[in-house]
Amino acid sequence: MRAFLRYNSRNDRGTLDWFGREIADEVEAWLGDLRDIESVTGAVKGTEIVFHLGAQIAIPYSYVNPRDFFETNVLGSLNVAQAALDHDVMHVVHVSTSEVYGTAQTVPITEDHPLEPQSPYAASKLGADKLMDSYHRAYGLPVTVVRPFNTYGPHQSARAIIPTILSQALGSDTLRLGSLEPRRDLTYVTDTVAAFIAAANTPSTLGRTIQLGSGHDVSVGEIVEMVREIVSKALPVEVDTQRIRPENSEVQRLISSPALARELMGWQPHVSLADGLRRTRAWIDDNANRFRIDEYAI
Repeated sequence: MRAFLRYNSRNDRGTLDWFGREIADEVEAWLGDLRDIESVTGAVKGTEIVFHLGAQIAIPYSYVNPRDFFETNVLGSLNVAQAALDHDVMHVVHVSTSEVYGTAQTVPITEDHPLEPQSPYAASKLGADKLMDSYHRAYGLPVTVVRPFNTYGPHQSARAIIPTILSQALGSDTLRLGSLEPRRDLTYVTDTVAAFIAAANTPSTLGRTIQLGSGHDVSVGEIVEMVREIVSKALPVEVDTQRIRPENSEVQRLISSPALARELMGWQPHVSLADGLRRTRAWIDDNANRFRIDEYAI
């Protein structure tokens, strides 16, 4: 098993090292940069299945540095596609995002929903998705595009809504948040990983885009209510304006139709939101030193 990691002079293997030496040492760490074709080619060579999760992902930062997102997400995906083609990879699982749809025009969202990205991040991911699709059509690249709807769970940074709320709830008596109205379809990380593996092992997914969601959505405000119950605190909410997206960029609702994933892969999520929140709370409790609740992580 090989993991492609962004090069740094400290020989830091990033989140791979969070799992301890026993697990990390079973993985061959290949350091490089997605924007560098030589690095990507070296990492892909000799592999049979490629899970392409590499991306610049923080939506707020995409307003600050959109060029980085397009260079990493689009050019990086081009490098992955070309390297996989050159080295006869059997299956590429390319990870997309539900953000490419923008605010739901019809619900639940199916794979045929219009694509209306509302942030530079979402636009860069859509560009990467279409690049992969074009390589399948033009060159026969064996690729499946999987489109998760808001994965959460242990090891996620505070730039995402679930660890933001839980880390603040555990370390403070007040929550500082942006908009409470947006609604999201949340999938626990073990369910998302199971879907990635199912896609890689299902030939009928080749050339397809498959959504990964539960078919249920909750608002940020409703998540706050659930967390209040989990931690047994009142947790009044203060609005932090820097956490609010530009008005025309906020995606108000995302909710998946999981029908195609069930039909093609036999996949459906098994971890309920309540259970997933409790599991994530336990992990954050044990790793509180990784969170700076007094800072806004973009």
